[in-house]
Amino acid sequence: PAPIWCRLHFQGEAALRGAALTRVSMADEVFLKARGRTLSVFREDVEKEWSAPFYFIQGADPQFGLMKAYAIGDCDSGGDEWDQELKLTQQAVQAINQLNPKPKFFVVCGDLVHGMPGTPWREAQTRDLKNILKGLSRDIPAVFVSGNHDLGNSPTPETIDDYCRQWGDDFFSFWVGGVFFLVLNSQLFFDHSKCPERKQAQDVWLEEQLAIAERRACKHAVVFQHIPLFLQSPSEDHDYFNLEKSIRQELLDKFCKAGIKAVFSGHYHRNAGGSYKDLEMVVSSAIGCQLGEDTHGLRVVVVTAEKIVHRYYSLDKLNSQGIEKDLMDLMKQN
Repeated sequence: PAPIWCRLHFQGEAALRGAALTRVSMADEVFLKARGRTLSVFREDVEKEWSAPFYFIQGADPQFGLMKAYAIGDCDSGGDEWDQELKLTQQAVQAINQLNPKPKFFVVCGDLVHGMPGTPWREAQTRDLKNILKGLSRDIPAVFVSGNHDLGNSPTPETIDDYCRQWGDDFFSFWVGGVFFLVLNSQLFFDHSKCPERKQAQDVWLEEQLAIAERRACKHAVVFQHIPLFLQSPSEDHDYFNLEKSIRQELLDKFCKAGIKAVFSGHYHRNAGGSYKDLEMVVSSAIGCQLGEDTHGLRVVVVTAEKIVHRYYSLDKLNSQGIEKDLMDLMKQN
């Protein structure tokens, strides 16, 4: 993150608005990007029906460049080195590739790189991240959710369009194994003053998608976004790391009415979360810079017919031990 983190006890600024699902080829940098608000890598006619339990991997905030910027106390203009984040992301890719069975996908909930739009090192950070993601198994699509560092704290049509050229649509939906997934541009909930028409477009689209979920045509419905609705309690005060209370409540009510089961996010660089009625808010710590006591890690999310079960793993543990038996056993259920 950027400026705000330094002012907030060096907590660092996290973000990644918008979203895109892409698949990286092992050869060239070839992405199957989300276009037309959907993903061709997952065919709806095939994926719409429930068949069996499965799992996916959630990560957040690789944020190439933040670790040095945070260490030197210059979150605005620091970030000219990212060797640590590069190695950690390589470690994450290695851990995911060796999992058996393979996860259905790997979703990164925002702040791919630290460099804001128009800042030095952003292009190099993006290039290095893509090069590492080329190592992801071709059987595991990568889903990218945009945050504030991808779009800017106050996104513009130009910064959103640039993100979409790089990664695909900033908001879209897709089906996997009978489960309906929505990827949102949460920066539009945070500050849409420079792009009101983009906020309106997402709002209209979101109403349509929530209507699909409300008809209960899916086994579960899940949301991915960068900024958490809340960190621990739906009634907590607004600060940099959650959404403003009136916007939060509006989304919570809409999500609950539609039957959204869980919202997965990043941005906080620590693990957190809570619940509101039947909805769970899951906040995952970072692949990159940590702002609390958690370790660099990934979250394993198992989806069964009845529930969604998740557990955060350190990169070291996931690499050395894999997924624990109780979670693997859930995937053997019919």
